[in-house]
Amino acid sequence: MLTTTIGAYPKPETVPIRDWFQMTDGTDTAEPTAGYAETVARIGAERLQALLDRATVQVVQAQVAQGIDIPTDGELRRENFIHYHCRHLAGIDFEELGEQALPDGRTLRLPRIRGPIAAGATPFLVRDWRVAQGATRKPVKMTLPGPMTIGARLVDDFYHGDEAARGRALADALNVEIRRLAEAGCPVIQIDEPAFARRVPDVLAFGLEMLERCFYKVPPSTERGLHICCGYPDRLDPEDDYPRAPKAAYWELAGPLQDVALDTVAIEDAECQNDLALLERFSRTKVILGVLAIARSRVEEPEAIRVRLQAALEHIDPHRLLAAPDCGLGLLGPELAKQKLQALCQAAASL
Repeated sequence: MLTTTIGAYPKPETVPIRDWFQMTDGTDTAEPTAGYAETVARIGAERLQALLDRATVQVVQAQVAQGIDIPTDGELRRENFIHYHCRHLAGIDFEELGEQALPDGRTLRLPRIRGPIAAGATPFLVRDWRVAQGATRKPVKMTLPGPMTIGARLVDDFYHGDEAARGRALADALNVEIRRLAEAGCPVIQIDEPAFARRVPDVLAFGLEMLERCFYKVPPSTERGLHICCGYPDRLDPEDDYPRAPKAAYWELAGPLQDVALDTVAIEDAECQNDLALLERFSRTKVILGVLAIARSRVEEPEAIRVRLQAALEHIDPHRLLAAPDCGLGLLGPELAKQKLQALCQAAASL
């Protein structure tokens, strides 16, 4: 059985960019873009690029060494999985941040949409992918945040609440970069849309259209993927069950996603296991099943992972199932990530 990672890998100590996994409030930080521009200015763009190139090679090779068949670039260049991409889009202001009030009473300071969103003139992910792909003969997957998820973490001063219009603009801008990647030879491209698990009615109303726009004119030779996660906690080993999107969303979306131009759908199963009959609803696409918890320091036993994957195979064709962590590995640290990936790959190799 093939194995893959989802996105983020723990940043090596040589990487000076702090991501939200390393901040005091973790992924709940009130200022998810804090410090990025200052780090670039302090170190210098050329030196920083060299540091990140070396670290990218290191984490790709680390994934492959544990047995991962389809690694990612580790997202080492990103302060978080959303805003790195926004820095390369026209129409978004990172200088004068806006405030977004959340239902739980917290306030986030976020970049603002000041004008029409459009792709930048210069590709940026193509070079990121080439550096990562140069580290291995395995196919390297590149990830991008989806339009609904991006829109939820920007202050919108331009589209005035017209989420469908904003989503179309974001999807079209992402499509430019996705097609650049495909033309460069990137074999696997994945859109990350955790918002899908939280807002099923909006997904059905316009989110699926946005996903189609992201992959418009991407050739069949490029594998097109979607990841729907249910949420990160603010730290490793949270004392209580952390707020998560309802896993019922997978049941509601599985059928409609079979009519979208997708090849794979990645879902969580480790932190909160599904009724595996869900897999029968994925009648056409491959499923990447999350079988490693990404917010727990306990290392899963390979036998327990193997048993879960074997149970999944009762509901889906073997060639359409891949094994993975639930989501990105940024909370774990390099050693814990290594141990968990070893367990995952040992289990998958036994099937």
